[in-house]
Amino acid sequence: MEEQKNENTYITGVWIAGIICFLATWIYACSTWGFLIGLMFGWIPALIAGIIGGFLWPILMLLIIIMIFLANQ
Repeated sequence: MEEQKNENTYITGVWIAGIICFLATWIYACSTWGFLIGLMFGWIPALIAGIIGGFLWPILMLLIIIMIFLANQ
């Protein structure tokens, strides 16, 4: 029962972090390459970044927490 709960938590985190990484990378591509090219082709690197960021979300969250902690000192 506990294993199922942990798996559901991880999968939920994968989707949330993946979508956030995808959108952030796509917006960055649009701002860097220009709106039209970024909109047409920016989804390719955004998809790759979203997949990687989604599956590595526990490490990303740990790094974000450390950065916030260090920024407040």
